[in-house]
Amino acid sequence: MHSSKSLKIFIIGPAYPLRGGPAQFNENLCAELNKAGHDAQIISYSLQYPNFLFPGSSQFETSGQAPEGLKIHTLINTINPFNWIKVARFIKKEKPDFILFRYWLPFFGPSLGSIARMVRSKTKVLALTDNIIPHEKRFGDKPFTSYFVKGCHGFIAMSKKVLNDVSLFSSTTNKTYSPHPMYETYGAAVSMQEARKHLGLATEDKIILFFGLIRHYKGLDILLEAMATEEIKKQNIKLLVAGEFYEDKQPYFDIIEKHQLSNHVILHDRFIANDEVRYYFCASNLVAQTYRNATNSGVSMVAYYYEKPMLVTNVGGLTEIVPNGLCGYVVENSVPLISEKITDYFSNQHEKPFTENVKLERKKYEWSGFINNLLALYNRC
Repeated sequence: MHSSKSLKIFIIGPAYPLRGGPAQFNENLCAELNKAGHDAQIISYSLQYPNFLFPGSSQFETSGQAPEGLKIHTLINTINPFNWIKVARFIKKEKPDFILFRYWLPFFGPSLGSIARMVRSKTKVLALTDNIIPHEKRFGDKPFTSYFVKGCHGFIAMSKKVLNDVSLFSSTTNKTYSPHPMYETYGAAVSMQEARKHLGLATEDKIILFFGLIRHYKGLDILLEAMATEEIKKQNIKLLVAGEFYEDKQPYFDIIEKHQLSNHVILHDRFIANDEVRYYFCASNLVAQTYRNATNSGVSMVAYYYEKPMLVTNVGGLTEIVPNGLCGYVVENSVPLISEKITDYFSNQHEKPFTENVKLERKKYEWSGFINNLLALYNRC
């Protein structure tokens, strides 16, 4: 049930030329809202993070074009309070029906919370909360998040755990769960053969993909330890790691050396540009997310889009997304258990039946569902 009247909506969060998952998501959401007949625009950051808070090589897209047909206003400077007043004035002048903040880090609490307070008498303020409790704790987390949450009228979250976390800061009942929709921005699938040729990978290898920024909580070290069993080495199973290290890479190299894994691990340790993403997923037989903690994950949604079975650990929102034994495995975070499931997958030829199940399951994650839930939340507020 799309709202019958056309709404004016501002999505407040990163967009081109900023890069990464949230920017991709915001651009997808904006395009889908426009397709549904609304006037959606994005207000992005002129300064998202000061460099000392950003561990990667660059916050910006180095290749690629601005997404076509989207209105992106590059306005917010997160560390300049005078700028927040200016942004609030711009929003008031434009009179949107509602604004939707993307919130995943307490660092954004002061800037977004202040903007919310300045506009909330004139427009509905909703928040799409990726995290309420951050993965890595820092000074000021609680007061910053509390300040932000108290400025909003309603909340939508893509994992039930995060939705529950909202109640630590607010007693509102204006909150809704809607699973992360599939990313459709990375282009159509290509054959496994074409993808492997493009990436220079052997056609006969069995490939597990670990994709995305590498941080401690994502558990790449656990997956590397799991790769060390003789059974896995014997079966010619390879781990393809595609993503940029956001921390010291030496401990990971030490594990590779300790277990003599250099012939079993293929490292593409750099930021993967949007137009390359599909090749990594299409080249793989299984996508692994051995996270120590998680809320929800865009990686799972890219895997669904390219119809790939997954192995995920039993943490946060990951368990809500992958039906165990049907579309892949949900496994406790232990090296022997992860090894066992990897071996089972390849020894017992689960790839075909799991892939068929993934094709059915992915229907749940189309954008129309997310948009209906978002508009229903707006109507409730």
